[in-house]
Amino acid sequence: MLDAGFFAGQRYELIDGELIDKMGQNPPHAYCIGLVSRWLASFLALDLIRIQLPMEAAGEDRERSVPEPDVAVVREALPDYRYRHPRGDELLLAVEVADTTVSWDLSRKAALYARAGVPEYWVLNLARRVLVVHLQPEGAEYKQHQSYAEQESVSMDGRSEAVKAAALLPRP
Repeated sequence: MLDAGFFAGQRYELIDGELIDKMGQNPPHAYCIGLVSRWLASFLALDLIRIQLPMEAAGEDRERSVPEPDVAVVREALPDYRYRHPRGDELLLAVEVADTTVSWDLSRKAALYARAGVPEYWVLNLARRVLVVHLQPEGAEYKQHQSYAEQESVSMDGRSEAVKAAALLPRP
């Protein structure tokens, strides 16, 4: 239906066989995506950073889910991406900005990304002003997750380019 243009001009995400309406973003959500992408662009090549673009789910999820993380980082910019979306195991990081979708992003989306083999999954919780980092996917869950308060620093993939969580969150 997507290829036929049935949903042209509308933003939907297919998750677990359900079409999820991606409503318009409020300003803090959109601003946060910009903060994350600018931080990543300070040490990564721009062609590795993907903003709200589809990724391929794994296994049985492939037919029922086409997630679109708010921000994602691919390991390398492969020419194959002209013909297919990156797989979860080809990502370094997936980021969701959560204002009204916190429980969804911390549960169903986390399980989906873990099953896809996304090695690092971040949820920026705008309401609580924390960053939740998920690591070590195994099956439908991440073995490790940690919350970072505004004053705490975090780095992607253990790199030296650390950032305080507050720098990735819009000011209240």
